[in-house]
Amino acid sequence: MGALSTGVARADEPDRAALVNTFIGTKDDGNTFPGASAPFGKIQVSPIGSHYSGWRYDDPKIRGFGHSFISGAGCWEQGGQVSVLPVTGTIGPGGDFDTRNPKAFDHREYGARYTHEGEVGQAGYYRVRLTDYGGIDAEATAGVRAAAERYTFPAGVRQGHVLVNVGQANERHAVIGSAIEIVGDRTVESRVTTKSFCGGHQYTTWFRLEFDRPFQAHGVWGEAGGLPGARHNMEGEAKPNGAWLSFDTAAGRAVTLVSAISHVDAEGARNNLRSEGMDDGRLLGFDAMHERATRTWNEELASVRVTGASDDDATVFYTALYHALLQPMTGSDADGRYRGYDNRIHRADGWTYHEYLSLWDTYRSQNQLLALLRPRQARDIARSVLAVHEQGGWLPRWGYANFETNIMTGDPVTPFLVDLWRLGALEGRESQAYAALRENAFGEPPLNSRHAGRSGNARYLADGFVQYDRTVPSKGMDVDPHHGGSATLEYALADCSLAQMAKALGKPEDARVLLQRGGNWRKVWDPDVRDAETGFTGFPRPRIDDGSWYQPADDHYSPRSHHGFHEGTAWQYQWLVQQDVPGLAQAMHGREQALRRLDAFFAIDALRADPAAAARKDWVVGPYSYYNQFRYNPNNEPDLHAPWIYTLLGEPAKTATVVHAAQTLFTNAPNGVTGNDDLGTMSAWYLFSALGLYPVTPGTGQFVLHAPRFERVELDLGEGRTLRIQAPGAGDGKLRFVASASFDGQPQSRVWLDWEQLREGGELAFSLTGDAPAAAWGARAEDLPPAACATDPDTLRW
Repeated sequence: MGALSTGVARADEPDRAALVNTFIGTKDDGNTFPGASAPFGKIQVSPIGSHYSGWRYDDPKIRGFGHSFISGAGCWEQGGQVSVLPVTGTIGPGGDFDTRNPKAFDHREYGARYTHEGEVGQAGYYRVRLTDYGGIDAEATAGVRAAAERYTFPAGVRQGHVLVNVGQANERHAVIGSAIEIVGDRTVESRVTTKSFCGGHQYTTWFRLEFDRPFQAHGVWGEAGGLPGARHNMEGEAKPNGAWLSFDTAAGRAVTLVSAISHVDAEGARNNLRSEGMDDGRLLGFDAMHERATRTWNEELASVRVTGASDDDATVFYTALYHALLQPMTGSDADGRYRGYDNRIHRADGWTYHEYLSLWDTYRSQNQLLALLRPRQARDIARSVLAVHEQGGWLPRWGYANFETNIMTGDPVTPFLVDLWRLGALEGRESQAYAALRENAFGEPPLNSRHAGRSGNARYLADGFVQYDRTVPSKGMDVDPHHGGSATLEYALADCSLAQMAKALGKPEDARVLLQRGGNWRKVWDPDVRDAETGFTGFPRPRIDDGSWYQPADDHYSPRSHHGFHEGTAWQYQWLVQQDVPGLAQAMHGREQALRRLDAFFAIDALRADPAAAARKDWVVGPYSYYNQFRYNPNNEPDLHAPWIYTLLGEPAKTATVVHAAQTLFTNAPNGVTGNDDLGTMSAWYLFSALGLYPVTPGTGQFVLHAPRFERVELDLGEGRTLRIQAPGAGDGKLRFVASASFDGQPQSRVWLDWEQLREGGELAFSLTGDAPAAAWGARAEDLPPAACATDPDTLRW
């Protein structure tokens, strides 16, 4: 996992691309990929192994280098699609690759062992040595729409081969159908139709691979074996399909190929390659593309400048920033064309269409980070979501390529878009966005729609809760009534966020109704539920169709049960009421009892004694251990905001304790991301935690403050604006508390800053202490933000 410096960083700037360690998150189901990508890149080049996500750090073999990856997703998907691998040996009857045997071209069989020694994974560049086939060095780099690979064969080998496998996407055999064609003596074109995320709807990707020199020989393989000299083949579902290209490696040991993809058509892939992989009609060299990729990443990463970080801390920070800037991926081709949710071809003129929208995850942190640091991309992402509504008839939940997967539950698109509106990314499109969001909040998609929308809305609009009914037929992976308890909480949070937008746009009646619905969390709050081990009473509990409380077969309902909650329990979901923390505390029998419950939830005494050990022992059970838990789950999204509930209750010192412990889970190692990174969500959470501000309540534009991790951070906010965060004494990895704060030289007694203050830049300065101050900063009721949707006007604040 060494770093390779290319010397393209400015003399007065560190080479931040080399600081990035792309192996972080490639183990313990972080599900990141180590290979090369550009910021928001359409194409990625990375190893394919046996892990369901495409790659895992300890996979025994590299089956090939794939060309399309999602970073950190929690379900199997394409994992690479076209798989390319350099090999040596003979291809023919009875040879190392016996053309009479179809299994000879199965990448599970011919995949190569490799070594981590000398392996490099940094922003825009990847290198590894394949120890099989005499030892072949493989390198990859990537632009937004085109990528390059260089394969250096061992000395003394007279002929090397490149295998292009289009019949196998990953371990789950996701390929529905494929076609491959060898064009001339330097080019391969292919078309692959695969199942999507978690095996959903199928879609097609077109590829073009162009080599820097002619191949000596070629052939294709299919269900019947290999055909030397053949140029094309088509195969159906889960059928072998691919091509081999043979090169004279005595004349030149290195073979370079440039690749491009499109979701539109073959001409889209050709045009993407011409526009980003060629110069004056000639293929760009690998070194030229690598230098450009490194320069691009150094420019991107230099928009956030950290002072006072250890080497490991700097790597963790910039790798998190790298992961947060990988998606949503570019969807439009170089000519602006993209395939919409109506399966027709549209054109993005003067803007970039983005796809792969994991909204249930990203609305909690990554979305706001992009709006803060990348306002232009945030505007394009917002416009892309509205394009989905225009073409598909409804807003997305988990948009994959050009269709809705219906993965996850609740209503994530509402806080996602409302936050983009609140942070300035919907300027000029406010009315269009509000109309789409209102339709989503007050209705349901037609029966012939692929979109699920708020699939529990009928009952929710009538009675204020989503019923828990696992027998409801699913037209996708997830349906809200399967998770009625958590869906109700998600809807209420979304309604409260939309109420802020309705009020600002002059829609008072909508605002009144939505504000009221923001209190629907009370409809699933059972004051009589008791946790047997801790003695706390009052928890969320799902209701069944007749309106009564859900009761398990053994008649003993426990708030540690996952029934009615998506990837969590009532213990984790009880905090998803950040729109009305005073009301929540009231339901928990008062502020002191709410704080005691938080202490138990976070194991606060253990955290104080040994933060790193307690975070691993008391919180983390496994990457998918969502159920039967009563502790904080840093592996998953529903309670990511929970550390700041302490601050909203007037105890910011305890927020600092929890955040400091959680940061120990992010390390400079392959297992250095806790749980799935979920398209940059966990990485963005870490970045906010290190910066000293967090977007707790959707739609409010409020960033709640806490002790930063570093002495100084500068963030470029676009249009020449810079936010400087100063925290003298930070940076040594020790727990610090806020003694006082100021913004632009004025005392900052409030525990939050509004977007209107942050967007103009300025200086946020913290005075830190190593001991929790007796008269704590942020303890006064008037220093806390008012509840966005208080169900009791007397409990706006303490």
